[in-house]
Amino acid sequence: MLTDQEFQQKCDAALQSLYQKLAAASDEYEFDVEMNSGALTVEFEEPRERFVVSPNSPVKQVWVSAHVQSYKFDWDGQAFVLKSGQTLEEMMAEAIRKRIPEFEY
Repeated sequence: MLTDQEFQQKCDAALQSLYQKLAAASDEYEFDVEMNSGALTVEFEEPRERFVVSPNSPVKQVWVSAHVQSYKFDWDGQAFVLKSGQTLEEMMAEAIRKRIPEFEY
């Protein structure tokens, strides 16, 4: 089990990495990405939709809200993953592909 400090470090690193990849891709694809107060948002214009990626420190998880669903990621020692084994980055790429089929990081 991660300490609070370890969780925060892992979470900050994971969200920063995801932000950098999405920010680079957002120039090519039509969406906006922002980091604000430790949460990452991805916004689409038409139709309007927002994905939110945020840490949930009390339970040491990263939570994602996308496509009117909630996803909860746990640290597996290497990355934040769903119970299925899908990583945070894989899930976000898949969610964006539902809007932009040709999307790649």
